[in-house]
Amino acid sequence: MEDIIFCGLNLGAWVTIVTVLSMFATLLLTKLREDIAFLGVIAILLLTGVLDTKEALSGFSSGSVVVIGVLFAVLAGLVHTGVLQWIVRYLLGTPKNYSAAVVRLMLPVAALSSILSNTTVVALFVGIVKVWAKKLHTAPSKLLIPLSYASGLGGVCTLVGTPPNLIISGLYATDTGEHLNIFATTIPGLACLFVGVLSVLAMHKLLPERRSADESFEHTEDYTVELLIPADCRHIGETVEEAKLNTVEGGQLIEIIRFDREVISPVPADEYLMGGDRLVFAGRVEEILNLRKSHGLVNADHPVFTVDELDKKRLLRTAYIMQGCELAGKRLSETTLEHDYQFTLVAVARQGERIRKSPRDIELRAGDSLLIESTRGAKNTVIIRGLQFFESSSLISNIGSKTLVSSLIMLAMIVLSSLEIMPLLQSAMLAAFAMLVFRCCTPTQAMKAIDWNILMIFAGSVVIGTAIQKTGIAEAMANGMMSACGDNPLLVMTMMCVASTFLTEFISNTAAGAIFYPIVYQAAVSMGVNPLPFIISLMIAVSSSFATPIGSPTHMLVYGPGGYRFSDFLKIGIWMNFIILAVNLLVVNLIYSL
Repeated sequence: MEDIIFCGLNLGAWVTIVTVLSMFATLLLTKLREDIAFLGVIAILLLTGVLDTKEALSGFSSGSVVVIGVLFAVLAGLVHTGVLQWIVRYLLGTPKNYSAAVVRLMLPVAALSSILSNTTVVALFVGIVKVWAKKLHTAPSKLLIPLSYASGLGGVCTLVGTPPNLIISGLYATDTGEHLNIFATTIPGLACLFVGVLSVLAMHKLLPERRSADESFEHTEDYTVELLIPADCRHIGETVEEAKLNTVEGGQLIEIIRFDREVISPVPADEYLMGGDRLVFAGRVEEILNLRKSHGLVNADHPVFTVDELDKKRLLRTAYIMQGCELAGKRLSETTLEHDYQFTLVAVARQGERIRKSPRDIELRAGDSLLIESTRGAKNTVIIRGLQFFESSSLISNIGSKTLVSSLIMLAMIVLSSLEIMPLLQSAMLAAFAMLVFRCCTPTQAMKAIDWNILMIFAGSVVIGTAIQKTGIAEAMANGMMSACGDNPLLVMTMMCVASTFLTEFISNTAAGAIFYPIVYQAAVSMGVNPLPFIISLMIAVSSSFATPIGSPTHMLVYGPGGYRFSDFLKIGIWMNFIILAVNLLVVNLIYSL
């Protein structure tokens, strides 16, 4: 492949370019899972000979990828011992006005996100934002975007705060033999955080005031109706399917309540009907009420299906569809997911408004809010990929002595790494082992906490970076930029940060970091300047995605609860991108000499 040259690049380089661009197009235009797309890229680069076997598998053995996997286990110990809950319960308090709420929200979220998973922190704080919004008589949408922004700004403050930092620092260590300190990005990261908080306060009028989807779910009687089977009903003794009650015009039967308070949900088609049964339907109430005449049913004397339902066997939960969720693009009536996961879809809201159709016949989209009813059983711990429950049982823990133990373990890991007593990989492994020894989490909980799909994306990103560097793409782009910028290091750095910030609005920030790292590093080496400030500025730039909801998983976490529209992020996000970019470049160049 090296012998065939076109436009200054060999055939291997063009195969890499076409493969990576095809992956981006596929992710933007289709619903293919990201981990599958990255696996496909690895396979193509291996089969075409661009990379040999060792290089194609280098991502899976990369120290930075292993660190990310181990940190998932450390996080499991913190979550299951209630560290996050303790912080929320005892340190946050209640703000008296909007400005105080923004500051009191963004700073703790940023601090936690600097050492913990951003999505876990945001998922926990969404509930707090809802409570604060009610007390302040403001829409949750005025606080949820700042919440997501804070997690991203906090993540760049340490190497462990966000995966791109680990990936980029790992690649830098491979090229230079120099292992960066865990706090290498702290000073410029804190500067960006400080300016980011001030910017949100100054531009708060650009934050939309949207109706939260949860407001549509506050009164369940608005979209559920209960009908009673009288003693003389002709359908007594028939199955639900025989009585044609499992699928009715305008809705669906979501549960049966027996006279002894036994609750049957989801309702199987072969369930027999008995006199006195209360049938709970969800959908268009006015159409469902026609069953009184067609099936000889009567109104129940009083509604019992409410959020405050006393029956402890049932649970109403709000869930949100993330980007890449397996439910996106599907109607539940076409799947067996309700049966498989033992839940029933009660209602769907989109952009803050409930969709007044039969829930099971609605084609679901990313960002939709779902009201789900389920029983309190083992299967309810199963989380459908890409479906986020903010009140998930995985976040419910008892605060006790192990809360302190897990906190000390995490602190010890940070100290050992920051003082360079032990490399980050070893200190993270030691922390994960300590979490298991002191029973902060079980081996099963630790393994379940590892997101293997995300690790596949990280590994694929490393492989893409290797291909870009090996095939000469990095050198060619670096030379092209230097020609355009006249060997001006600051201008080259600015161009790279602008390009990476733009790209990360549409693809994984980890992938953006892996793609731009070899180009940035090669440019610095070619100009004969210190590559470290280029690398630090790149770490912050690839995590500075504020303008689109698909730019960050945390943006999608708040998209549904906030009732946002795509343009809501654009209005304030573009300004945030330029502001943080300017602060990033200014502070990095003040700290480090080129």
